[in-house]
Amino acid sequence: MKTVFITGASGLIGSELSDVLLSKGFKVIGVDTTPNTNVDNPNYTFVQSSVDNKDAVTGAMMEQGIDVLIHLACTVDNDFPNIITSAEEKKSAVVDKFIYKAAITAGADDIIMISTHQVYAPQKTREPIRETSDEKPVTAYGKMKYDSEKALIKAIKGAGSVKGVVARVCPIYTQSYAPNLHAKIFDPKDGCSYIYGYGDYGFSFCCLYNLIDFITGILNATSGINYQGTYNVCDTKPILAKEIVEFERQYHRLGAVIQRNYGAEAVKSAIGFSGKSAKVDYRYNDLSTVCSNISYDNTRAQRISTFRWKLSNTK
Repeated sequence: MKTVFITGASGLIGSELSDVLLSKGFKVIGVDTTPNTNVDNPNYTFVQSSVDNKDAVTGAMMEQGIDVLIHLACTVDNDFPNIITSAEEKKSAVVDKFIYKAAITAGADDIIMISTHQVYAPQKTREPIRETSDEKPVTAYGKMKYDSEKALIKAIKGAGSVKGVVARVCPIYTQSYAPNLHAKIFDPKDGCSYIYGYGDYGFSFCCLYNLIDFITGILNATSGINYQGTYNVCDTKPILAKEIVEFERQYHRLGAVIQRNYGAEAVKSAIGFSGKSAKVDYRYNDLSTVCSNISYDNTRAQRISTFRWKLSNTK
């Protein structure tokens, strides 16, 4: 069975992915600063280290050899805070310089890197955003992950049969993990939850289990089928604002929700936010465009996974 090397193995994504891979018989080597519940599993090797410790990370790869690298570290919904500082950007850049080349040297045939939907240029139409859409990240997080994408592409160029997958993931949620959902119906300026009208506008998200199914689909591909390149990874349908309100009322404490009229009020509300917040806050919500219904097309990724999870059946 394949040996999978996971960075950020104890984060939200990494811990759940490790559980699934171990249950399917994979051997997993996990790197993170804190241990997780898999440390007693005989097929799990844990390396307690920061991902930018080159000696520790490359040493762990070379000691056992690996078949797959899944780079989850330096990812907001896995281990980074929602405010991206220069320290996080520098850490990610350090990792980019060695991790992909080290994985190839250690024998990896497949590298999966978790990126973000924020690498795309701001959209001027309501057409679904596809992998061929223009890339022009304007947020600190988007730029950081786009640099990591380019580092992966550079590393696998000329590396023979090594395949690289970039997963541009929309904000993650589960039944218990709802900060990304909540950010779309919460105005930090006024300190309250809200919807415009009846909340019949939506946002693209990604249930954590859709991402995990996508990754395992790549790992379980039959011989001769090679998945590589860039994929939008998100739920098949956007989640409406009113659905978020209903979900939070059922599973989380929400409190009062103010009903607003969209238009001049939205633009006025957005004025109170600084340009710096828009660039460094991963969950920044531009109130002047909140009803734009921008969506991401996951048709290409559906060739790998069914994307069966959604807000109504997430666990």
